Amino acid sequence: MKGKIGFIDVGGGLRGVYAAGVLDFCMDQGLSFDLGIGVSAGSANLASYAAAQPRRNLRFYTEYALRKEYMGLESFLLKRSFIDLDYFYGTLSNSGGESPLDYPALLKNPMDMIVVATDAETGCCRYFSKDDIQQDCYDIFKASSAIPFVCKPYRVNGIAYYDGALSDPVPVQKAFDMGCEKVVLILTLPEDTVRQPDKDKRLAARIRKKYPLAAKKLEGKANLYNQSVSLARQYAAQGKLLIVAPDSTCGATTLKRNRDALLQLYQKGYRDGEKIPAFLSERS
Repeated sequence: MKGKIGFIDVGGGLRGVYAAGVLDFCMDQGLSFDLGIGVSAGSANLASYAAAQPRRNLRFYTEYALRKEYMGLESFLLKRSFIDLDYFYGTLSNSGGESPLDYPALLKNPMDMIVVATDAETGCCRYFSKDDIQQDCYDIFKASSAIPFVCKPYRVNGIAYYDGALSDPVPVQKAFDMGCEKVVLILTLPEDTVRQPDKDKRLAARIRKKYPLAAKKLEGKANLYNQSVSLARQYAAQGKLLIVAPDSTCGATTLKRNRDALLQLYQKGYRDGEKIPAFLSERS
């Protein structure tokens, strides 16, 4: 019996447009997976892939993200979140929204779907699934994408959550533990990037008083990311994993709204998706 094939989208704020390009290539080519794991913005890409809606996330990154409703000082003052997650994953995505998520199609897709978030109180990782969403209730994506201090933690069933990258930024081992034979890992930074903790430590200081355990996880996020990419390389050397990563970010960053840079990075992702069919054809 063939083992499962999975993909992981690690997110990265607006850099997630790269992964959106990779997954649009997969949809255009009819490539399917048995398991999809999304972290932070990667969870949004995962949702559109599971719902078979190519180019949907491209609109979010290159059109909707440029609107003042998406993020800004006004949102921070009114809602204590610089990024308005309710606008992205509610107003725009609900059935009556401008770009609704095709929830029935997502539900019908046989692919297992995992969304990673971090419990703000305990710092522990939480892996959500399809069972945790319903029509027009996409709170798990908001929770997974709640960058500490930039956003207030998002509550799901009364529990406050921060970005999944705090506790499992590159969930390679999770994919193999769930029975995957091979995994496609989509990074949104060049593969050889060694992340530094400076920025994370500054943000951790802002949340430490109220959420000390989440702050501790945030301080160690860069090191955990580096360790996880190193593990991914080990699996890649064994032929069990393919790393798809940009050779540059084209000037795109987590929160920088530069439409030209985002379009370039999307196109780079779409081209890099061409590496995947050969990898999948080697499936035993």
